[in-house]
Amino acid sequence: MDLIDNFIRYLESKNYSTHTIDNYIRDINVLTDFIQSEGFGELTDANEALARFYLGFLFEKDYSRRSIARKISSARTFFAYLRKEAYIGNNPFDSVKIPKQEKKNPRFIYESEISSLFDGINKEKAKGKRDYAILEMLYGCGLRVSELCGLKIRDLDFYQNLILVHGKGNKDRYVPMHSNVVESVKDYLDNARTEFLLRSENYSEEKLFVNYKGTSLTSRGVRVILNDIIEKSSENIKLSPHMLRHSFATHLLNNGADLRSVQELLGHEHLSSTQIYTQVSKDKLKESYMAHHPRARKKE
Repeated sequence: MDLIDNFIRYLESKNYSTHTIDNYIRDINVLTDFIQSEGFGELTDANEALARFYLGFLFEKDYSRRSIARKISSARTFFAYLRKEAYIGNNPFDSVKIPKQEKKNPRFIYESEISSLFDGINKEKAKGKRDYAILEMLYGCGLRVSELCGLKIRDLDFYQNLILVHGKGNKDRYVPMHSNVVESVKDYLDNARTEFLLRSENYSEEKLFVNYKGTSLTSRGVRVILNDIIEKSSENIKLSPHMLRHSFATHLLNNGADLRSVQELLGHEHLSSTQIYTQVSKDKLKESYMAHHPRARKKE
């Protein structure tokens, strides 16, 4: 549809990540399929009754509350765009209440598991050097996978050991690199990256991380790399790029970092987004207390 194509171009002009745009497309396709199957007419005919029916439809299909909330949010954003462009007069989803979600602590992995992942990578090969640098950056700098894939070589400042990260909403921030990150990235640049580029003869590629064919690495490619790292480690865990970001924040707080600093490092606009990690840290503190206080330990 032209309206959806125009919306996609609008999102691209606002520098939304490919992953976010793909989610919008999937959510809107669910909505348009519903409108067509239920005979509600065109998108521009949508009203509040349709929005309420759609919410009920999502519940009937047993979508999770999180998934329903995202689909309603996507519809609201889409129709807000249509209203802004004067395709419609009112946003039918403005009055729809997004269902409350169960609060869950972010999933993270333990420091010993992180060490095992690093130990399983063969740094003698070009692929291993690249994968090691990727793991160092995701865990050592707390980057989103889209931020990692968007990095260009010119975003690295080895003089000050900083990365210029292009975050959500076109907001840039500087993130420090510790010595292990610097060492692994330099090793990848000096001894591995060219080997990948030779396969494509694309010597002008600006992106920092490239795939086996020498073209820019995608978010999906990073997930494949992480799965490969797990297979070669001694760990039996499920791992996503965002879990490494969660682990980065949790481990910093567990080791005494202040909340404001972690907020800046993660690129969170609001402190409330970072405070979720304090609960994880509190749980760890409670666990340690119960395990080590002499009157808290259970009698054997």
